[in-house]
Amino acid sequence: MASKEKSQTIEVLTRKLAELRDQRNMADKDVDELAERRDRLNEQVRTLRADVQKIRAERDELNEEVRKLKQQRSEGVSKIREKIAELKDVIQERKAIAENRPIRSYQSLKKELEDLEWKVQTTSHTVQEDKEMMEKVRHLETQLGIYRKLEKFSQRASELRNQLNSLRNENENCHRKITTHAQRSQELHKKMFEKVEEGKRKKKEADEMHKQFLEARARMKPLQDEIISVSSQIRQLRKGLQDAEQRQKKESENTLRQKIEEQAKEKLKRGEKLSWEEFQLLAEKGVTSQD
Repeated sequence: MASKEKSQTIEVLTRKLAELRDQRNMADKDVDELAERRDRLNEQVRTLRADVQKIRAERDELNEEVRKLKQQRSEGVSKIREKIAELKDVIQERKAIAENRPIRSYQSLKKELEDLEWKVQTTSHTVQEDKEMMEKVRHLETQLGIYRKLEKFSQRASELRNQLNSLRNENENCHRKITTHAQRSQELHKKMFEKVEEGKRKKKEADEMHKQFLEARARMKPLQDEIISVSSQIRQLRKGLQDAEQRQKKESENTLRQKIEEQAKEKLKRGEKLSWEEFQLLAEKGVTSQD
């Protein structure tokens, strides 16, 4: 191929190489954008997974609290039933005792007993009177004992009612907490499910971006291969031009040297003085003035 043709070919290939490099740079940009979008999506997926773990932990903690509260409520219901049963027994026993309640009031009986005790302590009396008074004291004590038992059972019933109210309040409070925690747990479960679904969508998008990234990078290989091929062709053509130029230069130099040598030989024949260049050239050839 002539030098002119090689130069023209180099120009054509150089333009083609520039176009190929522009295409590769655009492809590089596309690959970088796809990689960036993929990485951004993967980061969102990681964030969503972390959110899901956090929400799940909070939900599980609430569920455990609900379990404990339900157990507490169940125990409270059992205690309430026990207290109700005990209160019924106390009421029945008090009712049974109340059937034998004296006609006279407690205050009246107590005053009579006090008066009788005072009389025993401050007056003299016969043995028979002693027996009668002692019998009367026992009778009064028995009647007053009924009132005391009634009072004792009334107090116990009141205590049991207070305990029942306290237990019921505790159970109502426990139930409110269970309801609140259960609602919150449901909200968290729904939120967690939404994030799981969002994470799946983001992961699918990230996988699609990665697929497109691999495809875009694969499309770059023929471009790169062609760039390498064209670059190699340009180097070879340029080397060929350089070699041709060097050969032409060498041929020109040889022609010039031959011309100078012939001129110097003619000068020697004519006995003319040689230039330093002509002298060196003839010396290299081994030509002397005798020749």
